[in-house]
Amino acid sequence: MKTLLNLVWLIFSGLWMALGYAIAGIVCFLLVVTIPFGIACFRIAAYALWPFGQTVRERGDAGVASGIGNVVWLIFAGIWLSLGHIVAGVLFCVSIIGIPFGLAHFKMIPVSLMPLGREIVPSGSAAAYPGYRW
Repeated sequence: MKTLLNLVWLIFSGLWMALGYAIAGIVCFLLVVTIPFGIACFRIAAYALWPFGQTVRERGDAGVASGIGNVVWLIFAGIWLSLGHIVAGVLFCVSIIGIPFGLAHFKMIPVSLMPLGREIVPSGSAAAYPGYRW
């Protein structure tokens, strides 16, 4: 089921979002100072291609630099990207068939709002639940 949802997502939303994030990542790499934001853009682009079956979690080793970078990202890009995901999520949720895709857009809001200090992990893995012992 995850594969089917991911394939439909790829056609209707994922490819375009991943392309946008990848272009933003390339621009960030050209402006050498913003390379950490470029890495985050590529990470989000990979997540935007195939979001079902993956989840975002905070990294334990993220420090103060990630927090400062997230504030800068929030001001310049995070708010606008999150608003775009909210609008797309609401539009997808108008139809019953689009509800899973709308929820996927809502799932992408935290990582697009503050991407530094986060990582994408498979949903069923132990890495998705760091405090839980299997």
